[in-house]
Amino acid sequence: MDVLVAGGVAPALAPLLARRGATDPDAARAFLEPSLDQLHDPKSLTGIDAAIERLAEARERGERVAIVGDYDVDGVTGTALLVAVLGACGIETEAILPHRVHDGYGFQPHLVDRALETGCGLIVTVDCGTTSVAAAEKAVAVGLDVVVTDHHLPGEARLPDEVVLINPRQDGCGYPFDELSGAGLAFKLALAAAERLGRSFAVERLLRIACLGTIADLVPLVDENRVIAKIGLGELAKTPSPGLQALIQVARIKPPFSTEDVGFRLGPRLNAPGRLDSADHALDLLLARDHARAKELAEQLDTWNRERRDTEKRVVDEALEMVEARESLPPIVVAWSDTWHRGVVGIAAGRLARRLHRPTILLAVDGASATGSGRSLEGVHLHGFLTQWEDELERFGGHAHAIGMTAEVAELERLRPLWEEAAAEDETWMATIARRRHEYELAVDSCDVGDALVDDLARLEPHGQGNSRPLVRVYGPLEVIGTPRLFGRGHLEAMARGEDGGAVRLLGWDWAEKRDRLLGSFEALGFVERDRYDRVGLRLVDVRPFDGTA
Repeated sequence: MDVLVAGGVAPALAPLLARRGATDPDAARAFLEPSLDQLHDPKSLTGIDAAIERLAEARERGERVAIVGDYDVDGVTGTALLVAVLGACGIETEAILPHRVHDGYGFQPHLVDRALETGCGLIVTVDCGTTSVAAAEKAVAVGLDVVVTDHHLPGEARLPDEVVLINPRQDGCGYPFDELSGAGLAFKLALAAAERLGRSFAVERLLRIACLGTIADLVPLVDENRVIAKIGLGELAKTPSPGLQALIQVARIKPPFSTEDVGFRLGPRLNAPGRLDSADHALDLLLARDHARAKELAEQLDTWNRERRDTEKRVVDEALEMVEARESLPPIVVAWSDTWHRGVVGIAAGRLARRLHRPTILLAVDGASATGSGRSLEGVHLHGFLTQWEDELERFGGHAHAIGMTAEVAELERLRPLWEEAAAEDETWMATIARRRHEYELAVDSCDVGDALVDDLARLEPHGQGNSRPLVRVYGPLEVIGTPRLFGRGHLEAMARGEDGGAVRLLGWDWAEKRDRLLGSFEALGFVERDRYDRVGLRLVDVRPFDGTA
């Protein structure tokens, strides 16, 4: 850390950068100032040369190309990116996004029929297809070529040899970074294809779309993903796209944009139609060229998002009741119901996983089967854990922290206690869920909470997995000055003074009922931030009575 400080890094930033692997001034500069020259060469992806040659043939033959994406933000944005770039290169495309309820996840055999019906000679997948063996075999059998672009973990079953697979996680791929999102891989293919087809694009413009899928899919925001997110967010403010402009307006956000803006405002609205209706509406918005049509679509997405929130809350509340009815909290939460909507169980599982601090799988029952999603914690590889039961599930896929599955309800009844028992015997699993939930990265005195600290910490953005927003401990003793002000739906604001005389503004979302915890002397954990009125404060995460210990 001394080396970093000597190299001009602010003292508050030095330990944070070191924890992120930037231990010398050059590495620190690369981390703090991501640039396009940090992007890896797409040509080092296994399969990409064959893919772009096949796309070149498609243009020469006048073939239509089916782009089969997923129905979430990652799949939709990656599909939009390829449709736009290939179209500009003179290739006619047909976007095919599965319906979550009617079609199920990913590249399915019946989607091959849709590609044939629309006159396509080539299928390119986005964010799906690595484990879609049946669909790939059908496509090959009927004479369609297939290029799979996907970032999900391969299963035991392998795609036919005729299929071109672009997945940095596949065996033998020499690509230096295997954490790209589906939209990130679509971006890579788009760049390589455009170069092969003689069309140049400003890379920054493509990152406006790629950053949305990258951030929303919760891939680690390190290496290339940090470059995509950082530059893409900056370029988002300049977008001429009527669709993105309308989406930003209906989400009520202003630049500079953050990962929170994408994760909690833009992403959910792009996700909502795919959860409750058809993801085609989100794709239409991203590709819209008419401002009036874009405004209409954005407002419809906003309506679906409000409905999604209500539906999701009901699932979370009911799942929580099921868990609380048990004698003790299991190490993995698995619940299902025939009243839950398949489109929201994944996001509900994520909320419950964070609330209960353990991996959670929620499924919606339809007849004898249940389909749903699981979300995990940092340090618990849920996909790897469940792989040993893959043969006993109808469908299974995903990655370390997010999985999707379909299983017979009778099998779930049998498997749940097995999963709970196996998790309880896993020392890493149990240590992770037992670990103190809040681990701070930086400790400061109250007088240090000011503009300089906010500006220093802002240089670490964008935040995400692998680069979490630093949790800050403000040393005690702190004591509230006057009476906390209550506002909104259960929030509070208070001023506290430290032993060093520094005053800290405290903001507690949903802290109205916890205001008694601010009585007496305490120390606080939270996020140092600046609000829209340029006031610096600490957004509370936790407090504890001050006892004089370090």
